[in-house]
Amino acid sequence: MTDYKLKADKKTEKPNKLRQEGKIPAVVYGKNFENISIAIPKVAFNHIFKEAGTSNLIEMEVEGNKFKTLIHQYQSDSLTGEITHVDFLKINMKEKIHAEIPLTFVGESTAVIDLEGSLITPVDQIEIECLPADLPSEISVDISILDDFEKNIKVSDLKIPEGVEVLSDLEEIIAFIQAPRSEEEMAELETAVEENVEAVEVEHKGEETPAEGAEVAEGEKPAEEPKAE
Repeated sequence: MTDYKLKADKKTEKPNKLRQEGKIPAVVYGKNFENISIAIPKVAFNHIFKEAGTSNLIEMEVEGNKFKTLIHQYQSDSLTGEITHVDFLKINMKEKIHAEIPLTFVGESTAVIDLEGSLITPVDQIEIECLPADLPSEISVDISILDDFEKNIKVSDLKIPEGVEVLSDLEEIIAFIQAPRSEEEMAELETAVEENVEAVEVEHKGEETPAEGAEVAEGEKPAEEPKAE
């Protein structure tokens, strides 16, 4: 486990002011722990977050007090993607925690290289429980065993570190190789697309919109304009 460290100050200014100063407003909370509002250096946090993510412990220091934390939640700007607020969870090293650990797919599949299949990974993380000291940063998935279109990798096939209990469904499929489409399937797909396009065109042609300034047909009442108050 990599040792990540972050220094923070207690928050004394408004969030927008902190952001202008290159800091990110944040909060630390946990069981039997009084919440602390803090300000963390933006550059230092972004560097750590890029490597640690949400599955590595971070030693937080606030005014000389040190404690272990995990990034629990964060908010980001919808336009710039910059992180604007972070929630840190204080960790008791003697109590087990639940965490979602990312899966890293390694190796090469001959079904992809030689048979032109496509690697499908419907699951990219699993839920686990363990003591904080046993928390893995990631779990590797070797896809080299996928040498045909019949095989798959399930959660139960993963190599889980000692002291870690998997909470996800063990029968859940996390990787398989999809066979390339045959010429017949591609032809059917193209035909279906063409039929859909033609159907849409016919539907639009059937919708008549009266032209602006068109005369009202004989015997038809023109729409009454609203009277001015």
